Amino acid sequence: MTGWQTLLYKEVLRFWKVGFQTVAAPVLTALLYLLIFGHVLSDHVKVYDRISYTAFLVPGLVMMSVLQNAFANSSSSLIQSKIMGSLVFVLLTPLSHWSWFVAYVGSSIARGLAVGTGVFLVTMWFAEVRFAAPLWILVFALLGAGMLGALGVIAGLWAEKFDQMAAFQNFVIMPMTFLSGVFYSIHSLPAFWQGVSHLNPFFYMIDGFRYGFFGVSDVSPWLSLGIVATAMLFVSAIAVHLLRIGYKIRS
Repeated sequence: MTGWQTLLYKEVLRFWKVGFQTVAAPVLTALLYLLIFGHVLSDHVKVYDRISYTAFLVPGLVMMSVLQNAFANSSSSLIQSKIMGSLVFVLLTPLSHWSWFVAYVGSSIARGLAVGTGVFLVTMWFAEVRFAAPLWILVFALLGAGMLGALGVIAGLWAEKFDQMAAFQNFVIMPMTFLSGVFYSIHSLPAFWQGVSHLNPFFYMIDGFRYGFFGVSDVSPWLSLGIVATAMLFVSAIAVHLLRIGYKIRS
């Protein structure tokens, strides 16, 4: 029972040792987004009644940071270990694929929540943020970080060099994140793009997470919960299967 715990500790220590890069830098990036978009659009964009645009941005930026950093943690760890050749030392241990999954995804959740907490503590000073349903905040944060951590495992196993990983992040993760309603309500979009947004699982993560703060959302939080939980199980099943067969790590 100590194997997965040791690997989890190693993965958490890996990102914490360079916390200025892995935690502080994303917090600064989110703060810049808030200052720029909040200042430029606060008087021009109307979202929910009695909620300022700056306050609307805060949960979206927090969740965006959670998702991006959870993905970056597991994916970067695997690709770096594969390229540097240090992954063989983990392969030599009698750890099951479930131990790998729990350790890599668990550390991704830890990093995502650490960055998300930092973003919230910094941005909360710029807007009045409420906690209408705190349990929804926690549930969507955990599910979102877990799903992106599992997706990072898949990407890390698939990629064989850094530019493949960069392509995955730039052409899959970034567009899905920025087109998920972080900076706007989808009701402000034309009908066609509203339909496209409803096909994006990241939208439901951020919309459900935002519901926990304001008690209002673009879709029902229960619908968001069902879609996010289903997506989490689907992505996790693929990641566990790839770890079980040793996809691109045992050849």
